[in-house]
Amino acid sequence: MNSKVIFSGDTSINVVFENVVSEKISNQVLSIAKLVERQHINGLVDIIPAYREVTFVFDPLVIDIASFKQFLEKQLNKMDGEIVDKNGRHYDIPVLYNDEVGLDLLEVAKYHGLSIEEVIHLHTAQAYRIYMLGFLPGFAYLGGLDVKLHTPRKKTPRLRIPAGSIAIGGEQTGYYPVDSPGGWQIIGQTPLVMFDSNRPEIKLHAGDRMKFYAIDKLEFQKLKGTHFYDFVSKEKTL
Repeated sequence: MNSKVIFSGDTSINVVFENVVSEKISNQVLSIAKLVERQHINGLVDIIPAYREVTFVFDPLVIDIASFKQFLEKQLNKMDGEIVDKNGRHYDIPVLYNDEVGLDLLEVAKYHGLSIEEVIHLHTAQAYRIYMLGFLPGFAYLGGLDVKLHTPRKKTPRLRIPAGSIAIGGEQTGYYPVDSPGGWQIIGQTPLVMFDSNRPEIKLHAGDRMKFYAIDKLEFQKLKGTHFYDFVSKEKTL
């Protein structure tokens, strides 16, 4: 396994894997993260997985950095060839795809020589893996976008993108959980409230999956403002 442990600051260490975006590398990232997490180490403050690395944040008054580096190297040897945790949760997300809320839907279709219906079909056909969280609270970087929809980011980012906007940025897709500037191509909008600092009941994690499905304007208005947590909880009981 091509991996290494490197210092990234006086309170953090990174375990870095091969420079490739893939489910195999993501599984290795999640494996070492889970393996360390399950040991409940005193002084370990946070574990932050990303595309090809995981950052371990610690209290230097509790944990000796050199000893912790050696510990992580031993954990890597222990998990070599083993996937500790590769199964995440799955969420289905309703989306309205049209040129009213999908500000770049027509542009994306033209860029690829596709019809709007073909763009929608391709985008809703995949179950996307959450590789990492970042940029904004609740923002999930989703991998697995069909190569036919890979679209460059906009040359000039917008100053404001509405919360719930579904977007494409290069080889990735995702959603804007809150109003924000951004340069991704907007192709639709979910009526769900994807992030609310006052509602922390549910947390997305790297390794979880999301699948989008198309809804019409009537369903969009019916679901408008529904909290993501309430929606997925209701879905599970049906």
